[in-house]
Amino acid sequence: MDALVRLLQLLVLLLTLPLHLLALLGCWQPLCKMCFPYLMAALTAKCNRKMESKKQQLFIQIKGLAGASGKVSLLELGCGTGANFQFYPAGCRITCLDPNPHFEKLLTKSMAENRHLQYERFVVGSGEDMKGLADGCMDVVVSTLVLCSVQSPRRVLQEVHRVLRPGGVFFFWEHVAEPRGSWAFLWQQVLEPTWKHIGDGCCLTRETWKDLKSAQFSQLQMEHQPPPFKWLPVGPHIMGKAVKPFPESCLQPEQSTHRLTCLLLRGI
Repeated sequence: MDALVRLLQLLVLLLTLPLHLLALLGCWQPLCKMCFPYLMAALTAKCNRKMESKKQQLFIQIKGLAGASGKVSLLELGCGTGANFQFYPAGCRITCLDPNPHFEKLLTKSMAENRHLQYERFVVGSGEDMKGLADGCMDVVVSTLVLCSVQSPRRVLQEVHRVLRPGGVFFFWEHVAEPRGSWAFLWQQVLEPTWKHIGDGCCLTRETWKDLKSAQFSQLQMEHQPPPFKWLPVGPHIMGKAVKPFPESCLQPEQSTHRLTCLLLRGI
């Protein structure tokens, strides 16, 4: 099977040789960074129409997660064009993070169309190193179709855990690999080297659910879904949420000398 994958990868490489040559010469990535936001704008609009009810069910849960300020501080990783903004409850204070600065123009347009939200800032950076954000500063972190293209999903999840307050929630919707041994997984392996260039680093064969299960979250809830577009090599999706647990000393505050701190952490 491995030999077949390598042979088919070679055939795909030959068919897309100009793309790979441009990437080798360092010309493709700058071009992709400029054009990719417009491709995503078209795809996310179609995707939102297909996934509207699912996204509403997921993000309606944000309403009850306000911290001590009375408003929900929300960080969206890989915010892209702001396709999720319409689903967020009114009054959320949004911080946007994306490594591609070319998304900002489309993001500004989306902000203007969603006045029910309060926008804090747009940060150009990676999810693996969110050093500009303090520990425990967010009530909610959202990631949709992002963990497929980061360098290290585990490192991103560590950073998500760090910036969330105890009791804060990480909401996710990510595409993942097809079942190992299936023909669909074989084709994902075949197309992945080329797809990474087309999809700005997107990996088709990541088993992101494993990273989520091994991360330091509690109350992990995850639903597997079929892909919204059958004509793309992108596989099934996972949607759900994970909670950052409270410190052990806060689980029984009546026995703890840190009762006041625990109450503050809980947003009381």
